[in-house]
Amino acid sequence: MNEASQKAYEHIRSGGLGYYETRRGLIAVWGGEAVQFLDGLITNDVKTLGDGEQMLAAFPNARGRLLAVVRVWRNGDRFLIETEDATREKVFQNLFRFTFAGDFFVEDITAAHRIYEVFGSDVEPLLTCGVLTRFSSRGGSESYVLPAENADKFIETAKSVGAVSIDDDLCEVLRIESGVPKFGVDMDETTIVPELGIDGLISYNKGCYIGQEIIARIHFRGHVAKRLTGIMSEPGAIATGSELTSQEGKPAGRITSVAYSPKLGKTIALAYVRYEFLEAGTQLLADKILVSVTKIPYAFDESTK
Repeated sequence: MNEASQKAYEHIRSGGLGYYETRRGLIAVWGGEAVQFLDGLITNDVKTLGDGEQMLAAFPNARGRLLAVVRVWRNGDRFLIETEDATREKVFQNLFRFTFAGDFFVEDITAAHRIYEVFGSDVEPLLTCGVLTRFSSRGGSESYVLPAENADKFIETAKSVGAVSIDDDLCEVLRIESGVPKFGVDMDETTIVPELGIDGLISYNKGCYIGQEIIARIHFRGHVAKRLTGIMSEPGAIATGSELTSQEGKPAGRITSVAYSPKLGKTIALAYVRYEFLEAGTQLLADKILVSVTKIPYAFDESTK
């Protein structure tokens, strides 16, 4: 990180406000059969979602592999689906094909809106800027969705209360510290949905949906073969793509994202680690460098050091 990013990081990790304009997609779904169709496509139970409530979910394919991770917000009979830019078109097409099958409508409304990721707790002034909804994120941040015409007001208000702008490099550090996987980096269409280990992503009590049989089978047999978790090492010791092994030389996993955490004074990473090595504190080797398995999101206290 450059000097400005370092100052912004210290501001945010000291409890100050920070904002980042995300490149994410926003898709609206509505119609008399919206709940029925959505329930057949995603891993969570749309029927349980009350007005104004939100949930995480995944779109799997028929083999239980990941197409996208999304956040779903209900507003009366309409649903807003927020997803990464990398999976936006895929999610839209996956939904749109069912508009010919019943009372089900889909619209990509990304261009008419702006989405900002906000770190910090003193956010009340930002809510006066026409925010439509707030999506909670893993690791403590929130995504604010607002009409595109309100973007300037949002930024002016944020700056007036001392919020700092977050650049791409700093956003990547905060993402990894928060344990948030990125499509195309930490997850892709070879990822089996439960391997993400994200709480609240999957309902095991709802009816059938695409990929449900494989996902349920993994759950009821007890555990996945590997799962996304954290890795920690001394500064500069590990790199993205490094293979993990046990100290006895057994294959243990693979690192997918790496960053230096100034708050922890350590290099941190996201990695898929085999089930038998998942316990926090387990020591592994990454290119012969000793590393420790750590829970995500990273906690900034003595227990993580």
